[in-house]
Amino acid sequence: MKLNTLLIEFMTEELPPSSLKNLGEKFGQLIKEGLQDKGLIKDSDMVFFATPRRLGVKILNVAEKSENQKKLIKLMPAKIGFDENGKITKPLSKKLQSINETDQAISRVKIKDEKGQEILFIEKNIPGINLEDILSEIINYCISQLPIKKMMSYQLEDGWTSVNFVRPIKNLLILHGEKILKISALGFEANNKSFGHRFESKEKVLTIDHADNYEKILLTTGRVIVNYNERKEKIYSDIILATKKFKKELHVVDDDDLLNEVTSLVEMPNILIGSFEERFLAVPQECLILSMKTNQKYFPLFDKSNHLTNHFIIVSNLSPKDSTNIIRGNEKVIRPRLADAEFFFEQDRKQSLRTLSKKLGSIVYHNKLGTQAERAARVAVKLKYISTELGFKKNINYKDFALISKADLLSLMVGEFPELQGVMGSIYASEDPQFKYLASAIEDHYKPKFSGDSLPSDAFGDYAALAEKFETLIGLFSINEQPTGDKDPFSLRRNAIGIIRILIEKNISLNFSNLIDNHTPKDKKDVRDNLKNFIYDRLSNYLKDKNFTTNEIDAVVSSRPCYLNDIISKLKAIQEFSVLDQAKDLASANKRVSNILIKFSGVFKEVDESLLEEIEEIQLFKTITKLNPTIIEALKNKNFIQALNSLVDLKNPIDEFFDNVMVNSKEEKIKINRHNLLNQLHISLNSVADISKLAN
Repeated sequence: MKLNTLLIEFMTEELPPSSLKNLGEKFGQLIKEGLQDKGLIKDSDMVFFATPRRLGVKILNVAEKSENQKKLIKLMPAKIGFDENGKITKPLSKKLQSINETDQAISRVKIKDEKGQEILFIEKNIPGINLEDILSEIINYCISQLPIKKMMSYQLEDGWTSVNFVRPIKNLLILHGEKILKISALGFEANNKSFGHRFESKEKVLTIDHADNYEKILLTTGRVIVNYNERKEKIYSDIILATKKFKKELHVVDDDDLLNEVTSLVEMPNILIGSFEERFLAVPQECLILSMKTNQKYFPLFDKSNHLTNHFIIVSNLSPKDSTNIIRGNEKVIRPRLADAEFFFEQDRKQSLRTLSKKLGSIVYHNKLGTQAERAARVAVKLKYISTELGFKKNINYKDFALISKADLLSLMVGEFPELQGVMGSIYASEDPQFKYLASAIEDHYKPKFSGDSLPSDAFGDYAALAEKFETLIGLFSINEQPTGDKDPFSLRRNAIGIIRILIEKNISLNFSNLIDNHTPKDKKDVRDNLKNFIYDRLSNYLKDKNFTTNEIDAVVSSRPCYLNDIISKLKAIQEFSVLDQAKDLASANKRVSNILIKFSGVFKEVDESLLEEIEEIQLFKTITKLNPTIIEALKNKNFIQALNSLVDLKNPIDEFFDNVMVNSKEEKIKINRHNLLNQLHISLNSVADISKLAN
C-alpha cells in the first residue's frame, strides 16, 4: 500500500474573516473523516490551511488505494429473515440482492444476539478503493457540510453552469505526493498550481512540485503563511516584541476574537504602531477601545495601570521598506472615528439620564411585548420580588432604577456602539449626583454578557441582573420565541446561563421556580414548564463544563431543584458517596423502589405502624424513623455528604425487606401501607438527589 501526503487547496475570492477559522478547521476535519471512513488513512496528522483567499488541508500517510476488508454487515432480525420452517424469506432475499449477493450466500449468514434479539449478519469482502476514484465524492460531501451561513450562487466562465460555495473559486490544487489527481470540484479540474501574496509574491503563479513542499514554497516564493495557527502565533509574538521595542511599560490586553479576525485578514503580517492625539483620551476608554477594535481592527496599547494610551497596534498585510505611509494612513482613518466618539460623548452629557428615560416609551422592545418603558416596569416588579425574597434592606426605587438603567439606549454613543449599553449608562450615572449610587448596578445588570464574562460586583447588581434576565426569558417564552436549533436571535441561552452562573457562583438562595410561577399568567402552564425545562437543560450543560459526569448531573437535575446555589456541593457529595461500597446497591434499590411506586395509583399517606406485620418491614420503618432527624439536620446545615452517608444504614434493612416481604399483599390495607412505607423510604433516599441515576 503506497502512502503519501495529500494536499488540497481551494483558491477563492476574499473569504469572510469572521468565519474563516471555523471554515478551515471544519474543511480539514471533514476531509480527514472522509478518508478514514474509506480506509485510506488510519491515524494520520492533519494540518488545515486558511488565508483570506484560500482553504486547504494537508494529510500525511494517505494510501493510494485502501486495503481489501472483511466487513460484518447487519441484515435484519432472524424472525423476519427466516420463516417458521427455517427457509429464507423474500425480505432477506431482497436484502442480499441489495448488497450484490445471491441466496447462495445464506451459508455465510450468522446469527448474533443484540440486546436480547437474534439479528442476522453476513461477512462480506470489500475490495479496496482508489483514492483518485473516491476523492471527488469526499470533497463534494465536505463542501455540503461546511458551516456556511450564506452560500453564494455564481456562474462559471461557460455562462451556463451555476455553482454554490461560500465565495467563487479561482483554482483547485490537489496533489498526492507529486502526482496531480484527476479530480474536479466546483467546476475546476485539479492542477499543481497555486498563487502567492497578491502584492508581494515573487512569482505570479507558483508550481507545487510535491505536497510536502507546499508550505515552504508559499512562504519563500509566495510570501504567504498558509498555516492559520502559525500565522496567528506569529502575529501575537510580533505584537509583543514590537510593543516592548516601542515602550517597555506598554502592553496589549489578550483578545482572542480580535486576534482571530486580523489573522483572517492578512497572509503575511507586518506589525506597526500608530498614535492619535492625547485629547481623545478624555473620552471614556471603553468607547475608544471599541472604535479601534470594531472599525479598524487595531490593538489598543495600555500602560502599567491598565489605562488606555494614545498608541495602537496595526496588523498590516503589506511589508514595504518604509512603512511610514501605512502608519500615517491608518492614523488618518482613525481620527474621524475618535472625533465622532468625542462628539457623541459631549452631546450625551448635555442630557440627564432622567430626561433620556422619559423617551423610552417611544422605543418598541417587541411588537408583542410593548415599549422599553413597559419592559422596564416589568423588570421593576421582578426586581422588587427578588429583593424582598432575599431580604434586601436598602431603600431603592425599583421602577426608577429600571427606567434609568435603560436610559442610555437613547444616547448617541449607544446608538453608534450598541455593545456599550449599560457601560455608558454607568458612566453617565457616575456624573449625576442623583444616580451615582446606581452606576455600578446599571452596568452590572447586563452581566454576564458572554461566556467567561465577570459577574455583577455587588448584591443589588446581582438582583438587577437576575430581574433583567428573568424578564427577558419569561416575556419571550410567553410569546413563543424560544430558540430553535442553532438559532437564538434573542440570546435566551446566554440569559439562562447568566442566571445559573449568578445563582451558583454568588451563592444566592432564590427559589427561581417560584419566581417563574409568580410572574407568568396562571393559564400559561406550558410556558412555565417549557421555561423551567429550558433552564434545567442549560444547567446540565453548565455542569458538564465543570467536569461532572452525566449520571451525577442527572441525579441532581432530574429532581428539578428550585434552589441552584447548593448544587455544586450536592454534586461533590454525590462523587464522594459514589465510592462507598454500599452506594451501588442503594442506587439499585432506589431504582427498584421508584419502579414499584410508579405503578401505585393511590394517594400516599403516613405509615400506619399498627399495620406493619413482618419483622423486616418493622425494622425498615424503625431505621427510616431513626435516620430522618439526622438527614433533616444535615440538609439544614448543607452537609450533604453526611446526609448521603447516613443512608448506608438503610442497606441491610432494604435487602432484608425485599428478600422477605411481599409488597403487593393480598390484603389491601397491608398492601397500601407497604407502598406508603416505600414512599417514605424513597423520600429519604432522594433527600439530596435521585441516587437511582447512579445505577445506570
